[in-house]
Amino acid sequence: MRATVRWTCPSALSLGLCVLAACLPAGAADLVVRVGDRGTAVSDAVVSLVQADGASRGAASAVPPTAAIDQRDLAFLPYVQVARPGGAAVFRNSDHTRHHVYSFSPAATFEMVLGPGERSGRVPLQEEGVVAVGCNIHDQMIAWLYVSDAPWLARTGQGGGVRFRDVPPGDYRVRVWHPRLDARGDAVERRVTLHDAASRSLDIAVRLRPDARAQPDRERADY
Repeated sequence: MRATVRWTCPSALSLGLCVLAACLPAGAADLVVRVGDRGTAVSDAVVSLVQADGASRGAASAVPPTAAIDQRDLAFLPYVQVARPGGAAVFRNSDHTRHHVYSFSPAATFEMVLGPGERSGRVPLQEEGVVAVGCNIHDQMIAWLYVSDAPWLARTGQGGGVRFRDVPPGDYRVRVWHPRLDARGDAVERRVTLHDAASRSLDIAVRLRPDARAQPDRERADY
């Protein structure tokens, strides 16, 4: 008596899910980091995640190769932007006045004048570091570029949180930076351990100095 073997061809969807599951790190987990200041969610905080032993395992979080910064209502938007070494920044002037954009930071030095509606070329960001950006016409305008090659890197939004997906299990250092951070050194660090497929959340409390950005100088708004 001959046995009959039945084989069912998997659907395209099932096959795709299998391939996706095979590509994910074994036991990978999500890590949610929330940043707060005395009960208030902190936006524009840069959160980076690195292995405690200094190794670099797993896929890095996606950061656009070009950091876009707009100038609108006499302010830089966003206030803080993240970037990777080897990337670039582009500035756009959406105001009805000129802006003189500059930085004298060691990580990147540049200077340009942008008229209404103009857009800069790509400003190279070759080195890691914090780049302070100002306007030589409107002193209250300031922005920050945080350039880092940390495997996981993100900026908090209005809710004060970021989510790093598919992080391999292990010991990690979580680093939080903000331009108004009131702390010794330039960042707050915490340690976290991720176990196989066990997602975690981490709340980090910081203290921020008052916002030094002044009200727009309306006398020079049409300069």
